[in-house]
Amino acid sequence: MELKVTTLEGKDAGKVSLSDTVFGLEPRNDILQRMVRWQLARKQQGTHKSKGRSEINRTGAKMFRQKGTGRARASSARAPQFRGGGKAHGPVARSHEHGLPKKVRALALRHALSAKLQAESLIVVDDLAAKEAKTKALTGSLEKLGLSNALFVGGSELDNNFKLAAQNIPNVDVLPVQGINVYDILRRGKLVLSKSAVEALEERFK
Repeated sequence: MELKVTTLEGKDAGKVSLSDTVFGLEPRNDILQRMVRWQLARKQQGTHKSKGRSEINRTGAKMFRQKGTGRARASSARAPQFRGGGKAHGPVARSHEHGLPKKVRALALRHALSAKLQAESLIVVDDLAAKEAKTKALTGSLEKLGLSNALFVGGSELDNNFKLAAQNIPNVDVLPVQGINVYDILRRGKLVLSKSAVEALEERFK
């Protein structure tokens, strides 16, 4: 499958051949959903915590005598039903990670790339490089290409000027090809790959 290559200035830069094994799959939403859920679970801090009754700094003496008061029997004031007591079944610090086979993760990335191509939201540029680290100049170039919400994926080494210029543009992310992932692909409207990124991805899934 061939796709037109453009420059950041919007000029024609030839064509590139895309591998059907990487960009030509029929996207499956269930695989993409599993991958996004796995990524978000790994990102979740899991530091939420409430104190149980064993962690409350309060006397453990019996509150009142067992019989004769007409009240329900009670012992420690640390119990959850009393004000200032510990929380019953509260959140504890833990990892939210869960397993997902490596082959499924690799397949999900190919499905995400294929989904962008199928939706005509994939753009290939010859090189992600800027002459100077000026946000205003880069914003003008992106407006010409009609890009207001996009993920840019360059080669293994990102051009520093382009990276700095794109930092302050809202809804624009820049990643090296090693950092490409399903969640970032799907959360942005357009996916912009450099020719070196396309070559690296096809080599990766050869």
